[in-house]
Amino acid sequence: MTTNAEGMPESMPESMIVPNDFPELKSLAWNRDPARAMPAGEALALYERDWRFVDTGRLTEQETQLIRELAATYGNGVLLVS
Repeated sequence: MTTNAEGMPESMPESMIVPNDFPELKSLAWNRDPARAMPAGEALALYERDWRFVDTGRLTEQETQLIRELAATYGNGVLLVS
């Protein structure tokens, strides 16, 4: 069995996330089309890399749950932020 860059089996496609559906992710994706879906692993990397720009007071319950699920699935249960 082969794996992709995230270590997932190639036969298992990665989920796609639309930044427009999540206010803080949309603001982090300022340099790309927020209506265009991105791979879930890339969304987690964007949250982790730019966490200092996330307004945690503006996180919706839906977006908070998304971040938890991304960390559980792609981050081994850990969100790497400082």
